[in-house]
Order: sequence, then structure tokens, then C-alpha cells
Amino acid sequence: MSKTVIPFGPQHPVLPEPLHLKLVMEDEVIVEAIPAIGYVHRGLEKLTEVKEFTQNVFIVERICGICSMMHAMAYCQGVETLMNLQVPDRAKYLRVIWAELHRLHSHLLWLGLLADAFGFESLFMQVWRNREKVMDIMEETAGGRVIISVNAIGGTRRDMSPEALRKVAVIVDEIKEDMIQLEKVFMADYTVKHRLVGVGVLDPAIAYELGAVGPMARASGIKQDFRTTGYSAYGELDFEPVVETDGDSYARTMVRLREVYQSVDLIKQAIGKIPDGEISVPVKGMPNGEVISRVEQPRGEVLYYLKANGTKNLDRLRIRTPTFANIPTLLKMLPGSQLADVPILILTIDPCISCTER
Repeated sequence: MSKTVIPFGPQHPVLPEPLHLKLVMEDEVIVEAIPAIGYVHRGLEKLTEVKEFTQNVFIVERICGICSMMHAMAYCQGVETLMNLQVPDRAKYLRVIWAELHRLHSHLLWLGLLADAFGFESLFMQVWRNREKVMDIMEETAGGRVIISVNAIGGTRRDMSPEALRKVAVIVDEIKEDMIQLEKVFMADYTVKHRLVGVGVLDPAIAYELGAVGPMARASGIKQDFRTTGYSAYGELDFEPVVETDGDSYARTMVRLREVYQSVDLIKQAIGKIPDGEISVPVKGMPNGEVISRVEQPRGEVLYYLKANGTKNLDRLRIRTPTFANIPTLLKMLPGSQLADVPILILTIDPCISCTER
């Protein structure tokens, strides 16, 4: 049987990220997938070496808009460790609230894009209507809808009033109620199940071997969530990693849908427990030494390596993003799949190519 090579991306009607794959086909079946990356390389890691360490907070936020808050959070936590800064408790809770709002934003965006990918336009619109409520919260509490710039070395730049916190709790409850109604569609609709169940099965042993992170790993039964280590205020909150065991596209959808509810619960817990007090501490001196800072982003664990030398500039900032960790699992899932399932499989790793290539 003759083989055909089909280029997929970097621009494609159902692909929101500029990922380029060369698909080797036999009829409609994929036998090999070869990635080609580098379309959005911006040299941000190099840029952080020439800017002052305090300015880098704004640079790392622009690695990715959807998880910008958590990029800054990971960077700030790394510098705070190097400088032995004790972040106020209130700032830790505020970081958790904004981080979980970003997780809500990311997962709702993804659920809508998934529905759009297999042609369920009304489901796409209903999910994004709820996402819009999250964007409005972030605009009201931080001044921005996507990149909110609330993190600072030593704490946060902004606070939330009691009235704002109560309003956030009410709105996330509304989002949860709406998503419970839409959950019936994601779980039981024939169209959704036909496109997702049994598609792109990732065996737990392979997921572990390839270093899958985030919902990709948890959908294959790997109980791995870096928030359980208790960084920031997560150690004061009650939650368990969301895990599914089937390892297919449907399981990955269910993990993200259930994590929407989990984020709502974490936000409400944080609002109920947030203490009074300062939101930042003075930053004196310069960072010195090496540190690894890790944070659980919506797509999985991000790893920041910082090397400082006691001056205002870093020697090195190296970032390992979750999409970079999950691309090998995508290349493992594609062979044997149908061409029509490629957009779905790419979306189920929730790719962020701007994160990966920086």
C-alpha cells in the first residue's frame, strides 16, 4: 500500500495553535507523525537575561496569556526562595484565587474549542458564555481580562475587597450551576461520545514513561497534581487530584470538566479562609543561587529553573512547559488513528505552542 505525507498546520481551520505535523498516511489511517516546531519562537528566555529580575515578572506573563498568572507565580516563588522572602498569608490566598480563576478560564476555553472542533457550535457558545463571566471577574478584580499582572516578588500588586470576594463566590457558583447542565451533554450526547470514546487511548504505563503531566496524566489514572505539595495556600485547602482511568479523549474531557468544579470549590474555600493583613513585603537586595520552582498550570506542571549571581540580572532562566512534556504522548497516540480524529487528538493535549516555543 502506498503512503502519503499530509502536512497538518501550522494554520488549520480547527486548530487554535500553530503546531505543524507531517502525517504519514496509508489511506485514512496515520502510520507516523513527525512534528516541526519553531513557528512562534520569540527568544523570551534570552530576554530575561538582559532585563532586571523584577522586570522579568512581566516578561514571563507573556509566554502564554491563558496561564500568564501561573507563569508569574512560578517565577516569583523561585525568586522569593532565593531571597528568603516570607510572602504574607493573604497574598498566598489571593494568588490561589486568581490562579484558579485562570484554570477556570483555560478549561472553559478548551471545552468550548473541543465542541467547536467536532462541529457542536451551540455547545461551544454555551461554554464560552460561562468563560466570559470569568473574564469579567478578572477584569473587575485586576484590571485585565487575560494578562492580569497581579503577581509581584514578595506578594501581590492588588488586593480584593470583601465585597469583591463575595461577588466572586456568587459568580463562580453560577458558573458551576450552568456547567452542571452542560455536563449532561458532554457525558451523554451521542455526537460527543461518538467522537471521543475510545479515541486516542493512552496507556498509563506509556503516559508515565513519556512524562505526561496534568489532565493528560490524570486521565490515564496517574494521580499527579503538583498543587498537592501545598505551595502557596494550597496546603490549607481540602482537595484531591481529579483522576479518570480510561485514558481516551472522553476521559481527558471528563478530567477537565470535573476540574472546573474543583476550581470553583477551591476559590470558595480560599475566600472563606483568607486572612486579613498585608499583601506584600519589601524586596531588598539581589537574588543569588539556583532554584527550581514548580506550579500546576491548567495543562500540567510547569518547571522554572533560575540561576542568579547576586546582581540585578539572572544568569539563566529555563522553563519546561506542560505542552512540551505532553507532545511525545500526542505522537504516540496519532499512529493508528483516523485523519478525521487528528484535530480532536491534538486538542485533547490542550496544546500551547506559544508556551512551548517561547
